[in-house]
Parts: sequence; structure tokens; C-alpha cells
Amino acid sequence: MNEPERPSFGRRLQQAIAEKGQLCVGIDPHPGMLTSWGLSDDAAGLREFGSRVIAACAGRVAVVKPQVAFFEAYGPAGMQVLAELTAEARAAGLLIIADAKRGDIGSTMAAYAQAWLNPQSEFAADALTVSPFLGFGSLQPAVETAQRFGAGLFVLALTSNPEGQQVQLAGAGGQTVAGDIVAQTAAANQAHDPDAPLGSIGLVVGATTAHLAQSHAIDLEFSRPPLLAPGYGAQGASAEQLRRSFGAAWDQVLVNSSRGILQRGPHVAELTAAIEESVADLGLNTGNNP
Repeated sequence: MNEPERPSFGRRLQQAIAEKGQLCVGIDPHPGMLTSWGLSDDAAGLREFGSRVIAACAGRVAVVKPQVAFFEAYGPAGMQVLAELTAEARAAGLLIIADAKRGDIGSTMAAYAQAWLNPQSEFAADALTVSPFLGFGSLQPAVETAQRFGAGLFVLALTSNPEGQQVQLAGAGGQTVAGDIVAQTAAANQAHDPDAPLGSIGLVVGATTAHLAQSHAIDLEFSRPPLLAPGYGAQGASAEQLRRSFGAAWDQVLVNSSRGILQRGPHVAELTAAIEESVADLGLNTGNNP
């Protein structure tokens, strides 16, 4: 049975941002965080952790981003919890980015895309993070799957880890690897729903590395890809730095905060306060918060 046609991810994301602002909250239940919250280091602890984060986010932010690795670490039970939390977040009206950073070729990439982007899948997210470092063309099965199901991708481009620059800023003739990834992402958006207010194929650009786009003549605005920006708060980037670094592309940015908000737990009220403070700090309060 085919899923009813739905608007593209870019269009749905633009609407969610207009209503709730640009903050994206990570769901990262690493063992140290579970312990600090007084939760058990098992599937039950994962479930309680995720449910509290979702309760705090519901009605306050547009997007949540579960880090898949922290669920995979607990085996089948952990992945079952991820499936349950995915359904819970969707029921709460949140868009979901599965942070899995999948990247492969041919039928394997197609299988990853089916697992994470097909609405009939237990793990179905609205968007998936992917790695283009086997060549951007290797992502084509995921691009096609995303377009078919009205889902999205976030392609690693200028990541915040220092090692990333060894690859991402390498190149010849004035063109960097990151620049080529950004250009091919723009082309993918131009080829599909070019009039959308945001593209459905986005980029991961670290909050602490976004300034490198300007210094390396990388155009983040063309085709208006959404820009997922980890690194705000606990990882060192301030709201002022974010706005300055992204410049005219600022309204395309989803600002991800994970540890900075999660370390304020364990109670929903404390998480809610942290979310509201982050929204205010970023200057993103839309007046739609409950």
C-alpha cells in the first residue's frame, strides 16, 4: 500500500520553522547522561530518557534529532526503543532527523534509505544524515528515495570535528571537497521542487566551522538547502557567532543543541526551561510556545 503523497521535506520544515523557530534538540542518551539522570543503563532507561526529552520539546521546537548510535549500542532492545520514540515524537507533532550518517553505494545505500525514510518503516524519520565521502553520486539512491517519500537528507559538508577539515577543505583548482558537495546538493534541489522555500536535501555545517564557507567561497544560499548546525552551546558556539558565521544564510539554519539542554535534566520542567532559554538566546522566539 502506497503512502499518500505529502509535501516535500523542505516545505514541511519551512512551515515547522515558521511556527516553532530554528532550534533542533538532540536525543543523545549516552551512558553518562543516563547515569547523571538517575536512570538505568538499559532499554528502560533509554525509553524514559527519550520520552522526557520529547515531552519537553513538544509544542516548543520544530525538530528533534535522535543519535542512532546511542540506541544501536543496546542491541535489538535499543533499536526497538528508538522505533517507539520515533512514533512518540511524530505523535507529538515533531519532525525527526535520524542522525545515522549512513553512506554506501548502490543497493546498500538504497536499503539504508528504505530503512530510514520509507514511512512504512518502524524507523521512519523525516530526514536522515548521510555521508558523501564515497562520492556524492553514491547518495543518489537515497536522494531518489527521499524525493519519492517526501523525506529529506542532511549531507555532511563542513563538520565541526577538527579532523574533518583534512578531507573537506582538500581540493585543487580553487574547488574544495566541501564546495563540491555543496554545489551538488544545490543541483539536487534545483532538479526537484526548485520553487520550494527550502530544499529537501540539506547540509551539515558545524556552528564552529560555518565561517569556513565564506573564506573558501562556498555558497550556502543557492537553492536554499536547510543547514543543520551542531556545535551551539556546550560545544562552544554562541548565538552571536552563529549569526555572524552563517550571514545571509541564517534563516536556512537549524541550530542543534544536545548536551547543552540535556545536561539540565533529568526533569521535564528543567529541560523545558533549558529549551526556552536557548530559544530566547538565539532570538528565535516566535510567540507560539505554550
